[in-house]
Amino acid sequence: MTIIHTVAGLRAHLEDVRGHSIGFVPTMGALHEGHLSLLRAARAENDVVVLSIFVNPAQFDDPSDLAAYPRTIEHDVELARSVGVDVVFAPDVDEVYPDGFATSVSVRGLVAETLEGARRGAGHFDGVATVVTKLLMAVLPRVAYFGAKDAQQVAVVRRLVVDLGIPVRIAVCPTSRDDDGLARSSRNTRLSPEERDRALSIPRALAAVETAVAAGETDAAALRSRATDILGEGGTAPEYVAFVDPLTFVPAPVLERPVLMAIAARVGAIRLIDNTVLTPGGR
Repeated sequence: MTIIHTVAGLRAHLEDVRGHSIGFVPTMGALHEGHLSLLRAARAENDVVVLSIFVNPAQFDDPSDLAAYPRTIEHDVELARSVGVDVVFAPDVDEVYPDGFATSVSVRGLVAETLEGARRGAGHFDGVATVVTKLLMAVLPRVAYFGAKDAQQVAVVRRLVVDLGIPVRIAVCPTSRDDDGLARSSRNTRLSPEERDRALSIPRALAAVETAVAAGETDAAALRSRATDILGEGGTAPEYVAFVDPLTFVPAPVLERPVLMAIAARVGAIRLIDNTVLTPGGR
């Protein structure tokens, strides 16, 4: 496994394997089983696997959140080696945003301006779109792998790839969950045992709505009320419970086709997100 810190070094290294398929997994480090599931998928489908580790300051709206984000590079490198990663790209901030950097990639419309975009500010997805574009152009992979938990981020990335004509396939892997149902996240390590118990109300709310939809309920307001009650009873503070089109993020007041149900909630000081796709009538 090779560890590279500069774009020039990465491009030079990958030039020798350009005839082979390259799979790419962009991360902010603090790797967990969710990341490893993406890397395993990339390993199974490609000749070369590239992992990036970069805590992107441009997508944090809260400086304290950026400061608290876990940085575990040595452990991450060992985990990457254990699943057969070929290249770890771990640039410094100055490498990604050099002196005089003045360009931003912005995705507009509901897909970027609602839910996470509204809560975290327009700069959040601008930061995501800009760094993902830079990383894709540096790696030039055949396929880039993302987790379904970050559904809105995936929708933003898909939009920018189409709009900018970047020749990469975006592969979305199922949300990785612990045995108790909590979606895996680097933020979970900051939960106390009591907070983790409270956080389980998030997957419980998703499951309850899935059951209601399977029983024939299609009214989003009724489903939102059911989920909000479960979250409140569990001791979490919901920021939103939304029902939207999975690609456009247009709100869906009635479930007539597959709809993304997205939750953001705070457990103490920790903000968690999760989602599921609901299919009315099993269609």
